[in-house]
Amino acid sequence: MDIRMPGTDGLEATRLISEHPDLRDTKVLVLTTFDVDEYVFEALRGGASGFLLKDVEPVELLHALRVIAAGDALLAPSVTRRLIAEYASRPQNRRPHPTALRELTDREREVLALVAGGLSNDEIAEHLVISPATARTHVSRIMTKIGARDRAQLVVLAYESGLVTPKRL
Repeated sequence: MDIRMPGTDGLEATRLISEHPDLRDTKVLVLTTFDVDEYVFEALRGGASGFLLKDVEPVELLHALRVIAAGDALLAPSVTRRLIAEYASRPQNRRPHPTALRELTDREREVLALVAGGLSNDEIAEHLVISPATARTHVSRIMTKIGARDRAQLVVLAYESGLVTPKRL
């Protein structure tokens, strides 16, 4: 999905796809030419499963499509930290979700922070000295409790709620 399209822009199209009952399982990958672009966060909030820069190599794009089709999220490493840092530093744009976080156990909040730090389930398991299956279960329960479609939405929630800040990573 391109953010800037004629007619309905990519942000609105992503939102419409995510909200449509017949398309709820559809995954959206946002492609952008901007390495610092606040629209990306709007796309993630709207239901996008990830984003990449348009200059990505074809093999990386194919990998991203496979990752997203499998239900995971993918954020371009070259821009993720800068986007999060820029977004999180703007308090007027943050929307705390205190009730969503209250539903989580302490361990789930810890796992959510690690997801927001970019760790995979295997890395979370290693960090917390738990099995990868237990890490996957924690992530799945967090997504269910919060109503997130994928890990990208978990990352946005972690930053918007203040659970994680760029300085704490």
